[in-house]
Amino acid sequence: MIERISEYRVMWILVLFDLPTETKKDKRAYVDFRKNLQKDGFTMFQFSIYVRHCASSENAAVHIKRVKSFLPEFGHIGIICLTDKQFGNIELFYGKKAVPSSAPGQQLELF
Repeated sequence: MIERISEYRVMWILVLFDLPTETKKDKRAYVDFRKNLQKDGFTMFQFSIYVRHCASSENAAVHIKRVKSFLPEFGHIGIICLTDKQFGNIELFYGKKAVPSSAPGQQLELF
């Protein structure tokens, strides 16, 4: 039996970060963190905000654990999980002008 995809089961992970870039070591940590996010399938939503689509909360937990494994020594990092339904309700604006929301490309997942 094929399970119907539910917009309440599908998850989006948002990683928000503010990392120092004063020294060469800080800059290297910043670049490494971003590259690790991209290697794990995250895409840039805005500067310092990366998102990843996950098929379930269990799958999201795996990726959250992975992000926690490569956190830089310094800086502020936040991780938020939203259902697909919540993510779809995001309102985006460019200045005062509303822009249509276009979700980052979804990943193909083979089971």
